[in-house]
Amino acid sequence: MKRSAVKRWLQAGLLLLCGLGLLHVSLVTDICLRYVKESMRPLLIASGVVLVVLGIASALLDRRRGHEEHKSHDHGHDHSALPRVAWLLLLPALSLLLYAPPALGAYTAARQPAKVIAQRSAFDPLPRTSPLPMTLSDFTSRVQQDRGQAIEGRTILMTGIVTPREDGSWDLTRIIISCCAADAQSVKVRIYGGDVPAANTWVSVTGTWHPGGKLGTRSAPVALDARTVEKIPRPLNGYQDALPPPTSITR
Repeated sequence: MKRSAVKRWLQAGLLLLCGLGLLHVSLVTDICLRYVKESMRPLLIASGVVLVVLGIASALLDRRRGHEEHKSHDHGHDHSALPRVAWLLLLPALSLLLYAPPALGAYTAARQPAKVIAQRSAFDPLPRTSPLPMTLSDFTSRVQQDRGQAIEGRTILMTGIVTPREDGSWDLTRIIISCCAADAQSVKVRIYGGDVPAANTWVSVTGTWHPGGKLGTRSAPVALDARTVEKIPRPLNGYQDALPPPTSITR
């Protein structure tokens, strides 16, 4: 096989490999949810299909071109050099097929400042449910902005991943993405009491606000005195600051 033909087949192979990698993480498995929101999944599937079709079409066209060149006694000049930058696609494609990087977790959260929570001027009354399911963002705003101090004395239920701190305590964390892992931000609630679970463990925590400063102002710590800490499976909406799943609420 001539060198030019080999290079053309390599180009088609790279397209196929990239397409199969995308389909593997978005259609065959749920791996893509480690890096993008659920709403982006159809776009990844469509992109994978397009790349596979282009790869097959390129291979068929190159085969036809090879027959034509053979019949016309190719003059020997090679105009089909594979751009060097194209080889940069090889490692990501193989990674998606053979070893996908893990989801964002404690390593990322520990190196990020806590996400700034939007200022709120009014708060609705809290339901009487106990424990009270809350998102980490809502807890943060209630602690530092609710002048009515409605959260005082309430037993709160939240879920997230474990992010150990250097002082021996740990943060309950939710990593939030708007589009993909590149724009990730973290919401954190400091947890006091009990043993520190392993980093990246998904847990359900119940407890009460950890006193300090003045509740309803910026001086109040966004922290919880834990009563119970239970391991839970990673939820499908792991990249949202969502309410605890029903299985965590029912006791």
